[in-house]
Amino acid sequence: MDKNLQPIRIVIADDHALFRDGLRKLLESEPGFVVVGEASNGAEAVKLSQEVKPDVLLLDVAMPETSGLEALRLLSASSTPVRTILLTAAIEKRQIVEALQIGGRGVVLKESATQLLFKCIRSVMEGQYWVGRDSVSDLVKYLQDLIPPPGSSRKKNFGLTPRELEVVSVIVAGYTNKDIAEKFSISEQTVKHHLTNIFDKLGVYNRLELAIFALDNRLVENR
Repeated sequence: MDKNLQPIRIVIADDHALFRDGLRKLLESEPGFVVVGEASNGAEAVKLSQEVKPDVLLLDVAMPETSGLEALRLLSASSTPVRTILLTAAIEKRQIVEALQIGGRGVVLKESATQLLFKCIRSVMEGQYWVGRDSVSDLVKYLQDLIPPPGSSRKKNFGLTPRELEVVSVIVAGYTNKDIAEKFSISEQTVKHHLTNIFDKLGVYNRLELAIFALDNRLVENR
């Protein structure tokens, strides 16, 4: 490893001591990784992450007291700056969607090859998302494909105006503020005003959260 590069600091959270011990040895055999703590349940994982501020938290989904998903939700709410990768023996699509919506950066099956986990950690550190065996560069598109097509249930518009719904639709399609202004023949300042109103009404904080919310609540048709 380049001496100028800082090692990736990792916390392992799993309720099986033998698994934690084995995973620690695997990680520390790889140049560039260092394990800075271990937790045996979700509550410990949250507390430890807040204390040692690791780069990456490897978090088991099924743990006693506080589950992995609940721990992830608590970490997201506390704005703890850690990239969380969920480790699991099995996971349903709806759980993957939920995990990514509430701040997870990766999902890896425990049966995966060691090198796959290493690749996942490095991809997440580079700003990517990771699900299963692959890096995900377009998270919105990935979630769009995961979320089933709308059924017969009536759509809610959450108080959005017709124009705000149009703006949401093009945000999901990846339009920039400039693109939106040109498409609807309005100023970029007006676009920003629309986005502020949309964020307030939906309780989201950025374009990615907006896109995920829109897909999950059927505000736009799946493409």
